[in-house]
Amino acid sequence: MHLHVSQQMRMSQQMKLAPRMIQSMEILQLPTMELQERIDQELAENFLLEQLNPEAGGPPAEEMDGDTSGSDPSLAEAPLKDVEDREIVAGADDNNASDFERLLEISQEWPDDNYTSGSKPSGNRLDEDADRQHDVMANAETRPQTLQEYLLDQFHYFDCSPMVREFGEYLVQNLDTNGRLQSSLPELVQVFGRPIPIEEAEKALKLIQRLDPPGIGARDLKECLLLQITPETPLRDVLFTLISQHLDDIVQNRLPLIERKTGYPLDAIKSAIEQMRTLNPYPGRGFAQAPVQSISPELTVDKDENGKWSVTLLDEHVPQLRISRRYLQMLEQNPDPATKEFIKRKVESARWLIDAIEQRYSTLKKVAQTIVDKQTEFLEYGPEHIRPLKMEDVAQVVGVHVTTVSRAVADKYIATPRGIFSLKRFFGGGTTTESGEEVAWDIIRIKLKEIVDQEDKRDPLSDDALVDELAKQGYQLARRTVTKYRKALNIPSSRQRREY
Repeated sequence: MHLHVSQQMRMSQQMKLAPRMIQSMEILQLPTMELQERIDQELAENFLLEQLNPEAGGPPAEEMDGDTSGSDPSLAEAPLKDVEDREIVAGADDNNASDFERLLEISQEWPDDNYTSGSKPSGNRLDEDADRQHDVMANAETRPQTLQEYLLDQFHYFDCSPMVREFGEYLVQNLDTNGRLQSSLPELVQVFGRPIPIEEAEKALKLIQRLDPPGIGARDLKECLLLQITPETPLRDVLFTLISQHLDDIVQNRLPLIERKTGYPLDAIKSAIEQMRTLNPYPGRGFAQAPVQSISPELTVDKDENGKWSVTLLDEHVPQLRISRRYLQMLEQNPDPATKEFIKRKVESARWLIDAIEQRYSTLKKVAQTIVDKQTEFLEYGPEHIRPLKMEDVAQVVGVHVTTVSRAVADKYIATPRGIFSLKRFFGGGTTTESGEEVAWDIIRIKLKEIVDQEDKRDPLSDDALVDELAKQGYQLARRTVTKYRKALNIPSSRQRREY
């Protein structure tokens, strides 16, 4: 083997993403709230960026005085270079007269005897501030009580030994969100910090299982349901037998088998099953409050005067940005090369952000308008008239890559006369009917549910029969496809749907 070093020339093509392109893709994918957070972050880091809307925390009033560009409504739509030129010209004769006028107004509104250096607010002022803070605290939302806190408040009323009390508190802390133990009792005893007899552990567990809500502290579903049966429960004996011995048969709807094994009448079994439905298999979920996610649509669609559906962007939550004219003047007038280079980098960063936001608005509106044009029947007649649509079709019309469409519709919502929908809701595949018409899979799901709802529950349709019923309506599907969509719609099998 010989090792040697040589120099060679080779020509090749490589595609690399520039930082500006990466930023544009990131801005395009962000929903409205995250875009607003991104803009707030850039405003805090880049001092050259300013908000055009003063009510939303825009430029200070002294910078807006005498600035004709700030009040020109066409400024936000002008090219960035024109905006810079106009701001530089408008700020050339800026002076400090407005500052002195504002100071004079402040001195007139706030006399010297009210606030002087070293003085303190009066007692009435302190009382007003205290009352205001008290009102704020009274109206603030309190943290909801957790399951563990609710159970410990009850458990402390029991008269038990210190060891049982300590292990009982340990068991409460090991309950999951459903209110069940996460491990078996011997395992919990083994990992407990101090040795405890299994008899004492059983006492602690029985005390926990006496707490409210009923069913707390169970180790499985069967025990959870049995703990909720009281002497006053109707059909107590039948219900106890069904839960302890035939829970799987009930899930599989094998009622005749239960009738043969238990000897109970079929009517009594059905009545006991109805009583079982009143039991709570997850007693701890009432304390798990998931945060409510609010949806803010970024677009709205309405009919214009010509009867065409048109898309409008809702950008009232996103502030309009501009580059500060003051620092642009410094860039032109400051002779320090280091200062110029620093301001140039900030200007370039601000330009990239403004261009990325404008590109986001343009791409999002084009994509949404194309989707609306393709799904006009959905808006006119309802979701059952949705058409098959792929992202490739939208990308071809807009003239962008399919990944750009995917980023544009990610976590974006549109307000329509029929409700607020995700843009991804309008995409989906489909099949072809016998007449050659393309039908979306959502329509197949709707038809399948209609057939199941109208069937005879004493003789429900099997999956093969569902295939035949769909074929009668012109939808030729395989049995495995029907089974897949039946499970996706949480429709039980024909045996589980049967009523005796």
